Amino acid sequence: MSFTDLFSEKSATYAQARPTYPDALYRFVAGVAPAKERAWDCATGNGQAAIGLARHFGAVEATDASAQQVANAIAAPGVRFSVQPAERTDFAPASFDAVCIAQALHWFDLDRFWPEVRRVVRPGGLVVAWCYGPTRLPDPALNTVVYSLYDAVLGEWWPANRRHIDASYTTINFPFPRLLSPALEMRVSWTLPQLLGYVRTWSAAQRYQAATGLDPFPEFVAQLAPLWGEGMHEVEWPLTILAGRNDAAHG
Repeated sequence: MSFTDLFSEKSATYAQARPTYPDALYRFVAGVAPAKERAWDCATGNGQAAIGLARHFGAVEATDASAQQVANAIAAPGVRFSVQPAERTDFAPASFDAVCIAQALHWFDLDRFWPEVRRVVRPGGLVVAWCYGPTRLPDPALNTVVYSLYDAVLGEWWPANRRHIDASYTTINFPFPRLLSPALEMRVSWTLPQLLGYVRTWSAAQRYQAATGLDPFPEFVAQLAPLWGEGMHEVEWPLTILAGRNDAAHG
């Protein structure tokens, strides 16, 4: 499977509009890793997870197959960015205490990726991937409008691999002895323009506009704005976390 790049065209916008992961997630990763010397943030995108990991690990290697994503990533102490595909890197064998894949595992050629993980992660090292699904608003009326955009309007335009996220990664082959992971979520308080900036980064929205020449957002805002009113609303994304050990006996 060749590299699918759905995010480079608006990578600067993507970096600004996406929600951030809770520090409790990085504390969990550091707490179950066998050591805290080196971590690999694979498919780093805008570098968000790499920066979080750098607060807990001595050094972080952050890679992405997209040069444009790496160019728009945020520089941070302890993080080294490089353009490399997930399935083939120049890292030395057994050189990481942990590998982390944030919102990206469903894009990989797993038949090639998992052997690379076993090669570069130390025996007993941590392998952890996480994803978040559709936006959820506690207000049912707001949630109905947002989910209608996600499913009824843009449903057929989501890439096929998106099904793994909708299934909370239960359809992903994860060939490592599993570790218990905490129940976590991302939560923000956003204005309507902030929410609109986020949904505009959806890959399905970009594909819909490219294929049809239509903009789905004026109608979306017309439906949502009267319900939203002034000010901010809470927005949530439950996290799915897959965590396991690099079992060298099966490498």
